[in-house]
Amino acid sequence: MRIDPFGLERWFAEYEHEADIMLAESGIRSLDASRFDLDPGTLGYVIPTNGDPEFRAAVGDRYDRSADEVLFTCGTQEANFLTFLSLLGDEAAVDGGGGAASPEGVGSGTHAVVVTPTYQALHAVPDAFGDVTRVELEPPEWELDPEAVADAVRDDTAVIVVNNPNNPTGQYHDEAAMRAVYEVAVERDAYLLCDEVYRLLAEEPQPPVASYGAHGISTTSLTKAYGLAGLRFGWIAGPEPVVERAWRWKDYTTISPSLFGQHVAKQALGPQEDDILTANRELAAAHRETVAEWVDDHDLDWLDPVGVNAFVTVPDGFADAEAFCRTVVEEASVVLAPGHLFGFPDRFRIGFGLPTDELEEGLDRVSGVIAEHAPPTDSAATTGGDA
Repeated sequence: MRIDPFGLERWFAEYEHEADIMLAESGIRSLDASRFDLDPGTLGYVIPTNGDPEFRAAVGDRYDRSADEVLFTCGTQEANFLTFLSLLGDEAAVDGGGGAASPEGVGSGTHAVVVTPTYQALHAVPDAFGDVTRVELEPPEWELDPEAVADAVRDDTAVIVVNNPNNPTGQYHDEAAMRAVYEVAVERDAYLLCDEVYRLLAEEPQPPVASYGAHGISTTSLTKAYGLAGLRFGWIAGPEPVVERAWRWKDYTTISPSLFGQHVAKQALGPQEDDILTANRELAAAHRETVAEWVDDHDLDWLDPVGVNAFVTVPDGFADAEAFCRTVVEEASVVLAPGHLFGFPDRFRIGFGLPTDELEEGLDRVSGVIAEHAPPTDSAATTGGDA
């Protein structure tokens, strides 16, 4: 088994720690720990290691799922990784089960259909375990096409993968399209896995995919919408056979979720949730307007996003997004994410969930770079001659 280098993480490793402003961060600004009770008591493992049963039941209620259909993980990254392991990482079905979504177990398909562009782990990990067919979203609208997904599935397809709202484009695929893709999964005895880490930043969040039925799996965490990346607390919600197998794999990764993470998560998903989400949605909406004005000022193009990511066209005067982003970080000490890391070299990802003063300063610096490298206008090019 081999896996491709994680291009975005390598890009961040090259520039993030020395740059002044991180304008490529894909989450909301981090909350201060002081607003929470930080004493979880004795520092042992979470027991049972899949998470506190009462808390899992409370999370499961959000998906019309039971406690046994929820597994707590160290962030969405582990949630997705364990789900792929459970669906693609074993050759034989659990307890001799049949197809991918049969009630007796989990099937042994090795093929995944992944809607891209998306976060690299959502296609690189299943590609390491099996075979991946990508269904590309097309600019400028980046709309999900259920028929294209249906054309891509095969007899050995175990899972269809969608990130909604989408990273990097900010497109929020509508519920009708998502349910149509779910029906494709049902018809082919596969699962629909939806990474929903940005879902609760929407003003009107759609129902989670895990609530659709037996073939739906949702993964998420408190990282993006809640501003609690440092907790490393997430979960899988879905059919019990998938969750049970994911727990078996978790025994070989992090064993249990973070004790601190679970302790603070109970507060963030309890009495503090409404205040956290209201404030974060307001910040995201205000910053979206700021970036929209900036995009218009520079005559660039984007899809008005849901969440705190946008995929913007490269300004004139640069060969491609990588050249633009390297120039910006080297001359202005601002990190952006070049679009070639998502398969689109003519665009860059900008994140606008950071604190307001940092966002405004970052945009001003990028504007200065754009002005410095702007190609001459026609009038400037023709001005001159003999005095």
